[in-house]
Amino acid sequence: MRIRAAVAALVLVGAVYAAKPTAKPKRAPLTPEQRAAQALLKSMSLRDRVAQLVIGVAYGDVPSRTSPEYEKFRHWVRDLKIGGLIVNNRVQYGLARNAESHAFALFLNQMQKLAKTPLIVGADFERGASMRVTDGARFPYNMAIGAARDVEAARYEGLETAREARALGVHWIFAPVADVNNNPANPVINIRSFGENPDEVSRYVTAYIEGAHSDPKNRVLVTAKHFPGHGDTDVDSHLSLPRVGATRERMNQVELKPFEAAIAHGVDAIMTAHLAVPAIEPDEIPSTASPKVLTGLLREELGFKGLIVTDALDMLGFASQFKSGEGSVRAIEAGADVLLMPPNPEQAIRDVVAAVERGRISRQRIDDSALRLLAAKIRVGVIKAKLVDLDAVSDVLQSPEADQRVQSMSDRAVTLVRNDRNALPIAASKACLVIVTERRISQYGQRMAVEFRARAKDVRVTFVDPSMPLAALLDDVGDGSACSTVSMAVFLTGGALGGDLPAFLQKLAEGSAPSVLIGMGSPYVFANVPKVTAFLTTLSPTVPSEVSAVKALFGEIATAGRLPVTIPGLAQYGDGIQLSKH
Repeated sequence: MRIRAAVAALVLVGAVYAAKPTAKPKRAPLTPEQRAAQALLKSMSLRDRVAQLVIGVAYGDVPSRTSPEYEKFRHWVRDLKIGGLIVNNRVQYGLARNAESHAFALFLNQMQKLAKTPLIVGADFERGASMRVTDGARFPYNMAIGAARDVEAARYEGLETAREARALGVHWIFAPVADVNNNPANPVINIRSFGENPDEVSRYVTAYIEGAHSDPKNRVLVTAKHFPGHGDTDVDSHLSLPRVGATRERMNQVELKPFEAAIAHGVDAIMTAHLAVPAIEPDEIPSTASPKVLTGLLREELGFKGLIVTDALDMLGFASQFKSGEGSVRAIEAGADVLLMPPNPEQAIRDVVAAVERGRISRQRIDDSALRLLAAKIRVGVIKAKLVDLDAVSDVLQSPEADQRVQSMSDRAVTLVRNDRNALPIAASKACLVIVTERRISQYGQRMAVEFRARAKDVRVTFVDPSMPLAALLDDVGDGSACSTVSMAVFLTGGALGGDLPAFLQKLAEGSAPSVLIGMGSPYVFANVPKVTAFLTTLSPTVPSEVSAVKALFGEIATAGRLPVTIPGLAQYGDGIQLSKH
């Protein structure tokens, strides 16, 4: 009986312990930012919480306060209570037009005054504020920094861009680009990438993050993009859905490395890519709508705890598959925190709220994202000080020191890949320059023409219309036999040359005068004109890079750059002829 009683007692004790609920894992203690964010969240309705996740698009102008355009922004900010704005270029006559810097800051101040909860303002300052406004340091494209092997340049760019951004009223920089451009046909990333070597790209990405975070007086959010990697594509996601066909093993070694490095170095946000990635998501849907990519890979495998922001939801790589509101719901379901540029912000808010009310999305899911965004607003200080000093804008954005640093960066990036017959440096007498731009109307090449004419005697500078047929192009340029050298500057940021341009350039290359192809941007243009005497590339079409190209042509600076990419059949990664200053 005693044995039975003892056994019974043991069984009873075991049952009591088994009945005890499993202890929940302890959550990490809240940071002061998170506690403050929770206090803000308590006063918000479900609709207001969803609205905080929406970032609408503006253009940095100052429309009349009686205009329909201003009324649209007033409705978004005051009535819908959206979380923030992204400021883009306004496109007119097919050209992107930058806003005047002071007007840009004034408009943002006006919007902040309308906002009950201060707005977080973002911008694609991949090359500094000058991408969107008339002032600011004109940093070269990332691939130029990669060619210069200049990690400190990336760090300085992050620091200076943070200064410029905060002076304008921008708190969230949608940079750096962490894509590894290993596809020469890439039409949309290309020179926006630091190169094709994932370890090198990681170095520049982390240096940029460190630079942007280094000044506590100019705290900004920085964003690694476009996850899980847009470099190995040949389709522009603005127009259609690209596809990365790499295996997961290859992605681990290439595409994902810079994002892992960014996470390890405290990147604030990661932007999604609108592309299909069958190695991770077997369905042919954009990564932006894939829980396997955003939650499974980014949150759970890579351990990212910051903000996940979509790429623009009006891009056709995403919008062609989903209606406005449904696309926003799918992105939230996948794991995104912030909805960037939904085609109809009001519809996006309405449909996400309806999805919560129907039980499709949990309320906790919305609260988690809203808390992340509110904590980020507190971190950058916009909750306490939402307006900027308009008198200080020009002081920050018109910096002679920054301009000098940028010109030096552009000079060091110039890369000489071929120099047959010692074509460079060129002679000043009877030199001819042909400038080819991506569009019929373009601002590209204007400074280059001025610099070229200032150095050469009896020169001939010709701008050609890329839409013209071969015969008309040749007629425009005329007889090149009298030229001591024919230099062809091709402004191309991605993809291949179209129309009759390759045939036209090849005809010039086959003339009697030595020919110099200047890749003002994409170095892959060399593949379009492989028979030139010399090939020089700046890997950037910015104004300082135009100056650098002319200086290199005439031997005023050394050519010290090395290719950060491979040009199939013509040049290897790391190639670069080190030509001394003449």
